[in-house]
Amino acid sequence: MGVPVAPGRLPFLGHTLEMVRRRHEFTSSLRDHGDVVRVDLGPMETHFVTSPRLAHQVLVTDGALFRKGAMFDKFQPYLGNGVMLSNGAFHLRQRRMMQPAFHRDRIDGYARTMARAAAALTSSWAPGEVRVVEDDMQGLAVTVVGDALFSAELGQRAVAEVRRSIFVVIKQGMVRALSPSFVERLPLPGNREFDRAIARMRAIVLEVIASRRADAEDHGDLLSKLLLAQDDTGASMTDRQLYDEVLTLLTAGIETTALALAWAFHEIAEHPDVEERVVAEIDEVLGGRPVTFADVPKLTYTAAVVNEVLRMYPVWILMRRSTAPVDLGGVELPAGAEVIVSPHALHHDPASFPEPHQFDPDRWTSSADVPRGAFVPFGAGTRQCMGNVFAQTEVVITLATVLSRWRLVPVPGKPVRTKFTSAAYPSGLLMTAVPR
Repeated sequence: MGVPVAPGRLPFLGHTLEMVRRRHEFTSSLRDHGDVVRVDLGPMETHFVTSPRLAHQVLVTDGALFRKGAMFDKFQPYLGNGVMLSNGAFHLRQRRMMQPAFHRDRIDGYARTMARAAAALTSSWAPGEVRVVEDDMQGLAVTVVGDALFSAELGQRAVAEVRRSIFVVIKQGMVRALSPSFVERLPLPGNREFDRAIARMRAIVLEVIASRRADAEDHGDLLSKLLLAQDDTGASMTDRQLYDEVLTLLTAGIETTALALAWAFHEIAEHPDVEERVVAEIDEVLGGRPVTFADVPKLTYTAAVVNEVLRMYPVWILMRRSTAPVDLGGVELPAGAEVIVSPHALHHDPASFPEPHQFDPDRWTSSADVPRGAFVPFGAGTRQCMGNVFAQTEVVITLATVLSRWRLVPVPGKPVRTKFTSAAYPSGLLMTAVPR
């Protein structure tokens, strides 16, 4: 079966300029050309999957026939061989060793950290003060993940370094992932900034690991759990493996949550009916007391708001590489074929989500079925993000903490702009803090 080629291909560059310049518009338009569409990133041929059915096949049904793709290869020299980037038996080993760190009893403990951090942030606000919301939410996400990971005094230095460096790593890393390999070797300011940020983070994280090995105590945080973890043979992680997993948790655990929170406050403010319902639910469930982990399942409409934010503002693209021949919707792919799945395009497919550009939390409170593969904010299958419950809990707890005390009101004449890393994020989201 022939594979249609996406329009706009250029000599040598392929569709790279279209991908970078038009991003969401380009990838969402591909569904008009078929369920599988050829997209060339420079000289590399890829197969872009546009239907939920085939996305589910790649991520879940035939997930064992795929490994992480070329985009992730570009990250590996810098982010290492952590559970986000590793493959095969080693990936399964690391995933099993890390899973206990995300058990329900641990999330309960992390939830207290989330509530404290959100309360500390809002306590620093003054009535009528204009806040740069994306900065506040990035700082909060760094604090929560950093405290959950490190907890001790040396860990606070690590958190400060993460706050300084992690968004440089995320932004410049995505630029590298979409660029030809020679670009990362050029003496460009972005490359130098990226290399310095990676070096700083490596130094402080390895220092924390060495310190923890020396005191051999369980501090009740994620790093302690990772240090104590053993595989089926009784072997524990090396310092390098620990470093790779810590950097993975920092990278994966900060951006998604920060983006979801910033967009959530934006959308809630833009929809007064949604704000009224969220606040009424928070008041009814909490009754004026601080939120706890036990409250999260009761905040059902708030969770629907979070789901709708995750639908509208997910990761842009994921890549996979076939390890064996596979039939993908009648297209015979050989081993080694590169496949792209776009959570953003899937989440904005009107066949799955009517009026996909409309913010509508009620689509998650009805009984309407969402097709398998249509909603994948944290991936799916054995590659699904282990921190999905952690992230969703953090967003709900933060919304409950903030909205029980404050309204965030958009500043007139200051429309939010959108910038891109691995996802769309708000830039210049100015809101006035008004006490409730």
